[in-house]
Amino acid sequence: MAQALGYVTKTDNGGFKGVINMLSLRKRIEIVPNNTKESDRQPDFRVYTEDRVEIGGGWNKVGQQSGRPYVSLTFAHPDMGRSKLYANLGRAAGQDDEDVLAILWNPEN
Repeated sequence: MAQALGYVTKTDNGGFKGVINMLSLRKRIEIVPNNTKESDRQPDFRVYTEDRVEIGGGWNKVGQQSGRPYVSLTFAHPDMGRSKLYANLGRAAGQDDEDVLAILWNPEN
């Protein structure tokens, strides 16, 4: 079952602003378009904390079944240990505003 690690709102520059809430990391974040992207290996977005520390990246994807675009996120930060955390931006449960998205984590079973 997907769990919301936080919520973001779309911004005018094509990015997102919001909060990520985990036991070891509670920060305001900004997901900004990577306007200097030069290859497919580089992220479409960079994820920064409020104090401008880069903690991840985001890639534009298209759902295999739905055909809808979404953003796949990867987080890496020393406070989270050696593992990376993978999540997606998706509609927040019970949210009518299409500009408000949840950071959804699917833990392994």
